[in-house]
Amino acid sequence: MVEVKEVVNKKMQKEFLNFPLDLYKDVEQFVPPLYGDEKKIFDKNYMYYDTCEAIHYNAYKDGKIVGRIQGIIQNQSNEIRNEKRVRFSRFDSIDDQEVANALFDAVKNWAIEKGMDTICGPLGFSDLEREGLLIWGFEEISTFEEQYTYEYYPKLIENYGFKKEIDWVEYKIYPAKEIDPKIQKISEIVKKRYDLHIVEEKSVNKLIKKYKDGIFDCLNESYKDLYGVVPYTEKMKNELIKQFKTILNVDFIVLVCDKNEKVVGFGLAFPSLSKAMRKCDGKLLPFGFIHLLKALKKPTIFDFGLIAVLPEYQSKGVNGIILQQVMEKMIELKLDYCETNLNLESNEKVQAQWKFFEHEYHKRRRSYMLKINDDNNVEAEKEEEN
Repeated sequence: MVEVKEVVNKKMQKEFLNFPLDLYKDVEQFVPPLYGDEKKIFDKNYMYYDTCEAIHYNAYKDGKIVGRIQGIIQNQSNEIRNEKRVRFSRFDSIDDQEVANALFDAVKNWAIEKGMDTICGPLGFSDLEREGLLIWGFEEISTFEEQYTYEYYPKLIENYGFKKEIDWVEYKIYPAKEIDPKIQKISEIVKKRYDLHIVEEKSVNKLIKKYKDGIFDCLNESYKDLYGVVPYTEKMKNELIKQFKTILNVDFIVLVCDKNEKVVGFGLAFPSLSKAMRKCDGKLLPFGFIHLLKALKKPTIFDFGLIAVLPEYQSKGVNGIILQQVMEKMIELKLDYCETNLNLESNEKVQAQWKFFEHEYHKRRRSYMLKINDDNNVEAEKEEEN
């Protein structure tokens, strides 16, 4: 018999956080998140709780934890899109449909209690959290920003009644032997035509101090219509900068500004932390930070964090300026490849920019959706019986 309990004390919190580390202990493709950051989801002052509600459940069988799940009500998203949705996140389970069903039942009942009519996910508090379920590319190591999951997860989710809502695709981008002169020429033309320039700053602290608001304004405006995206509050901005500041390097931040120093586009990349995080189980203390420093010092693989361009500049070649800078850095560092991370399958503009590189489509992730009504519940029961 499966017993699902709400996480209400320190012992249960530890079980919640450690379960995926144990479940994927011997899986080389799995990359744990930073343990210290994950612990913050149980802090009432966590940056997202000004705009969100969350609940956490553990599933037990014979007294042993066999699964976990988080439910999130993203009030910003619901208000912006006039929806009544609960997101599920941090879903992990052994290969047991009874366990998965019990976890989803718990989130469904909470959603009904809160007056919601739809469950979707995997989605986090924001799009800077891990999102999407891996459905193709299980042999590939995850990036630090992603969640690896076993091949049986789609079966557990779909058997409950969830249907596809949208997919993300991911690519490996390989460095060219030299910069394409056409891209260089286009970049210079665009800069001259629109009076744009690339910011040159040697200090991360100075760059953040001067351009933080412009970067987040650009990000909010560029991404506002994309699936599941919410604007960043001041508290979220400050906390995110604090989290990522350690791995930021001005050499891997491309800022494009107009004559008034307004940020019209930016690109952010950083060395892959996947292997370092695996070696230390996501824990920086006592010696995990050593693996992190090594990864930052001599990278061979890079992850694209974000690329954003203001809507009014998206068809004017600003992406080309950013890509030229990325190409130059890839060649200079002699990288093996870069990971794009998640590109919405419907975002053709973003995917079109990879045609300038040798690239390989290697992963796909999915977000599911389930309407909470009697028909779906009956359908889920029938699928379970089959």
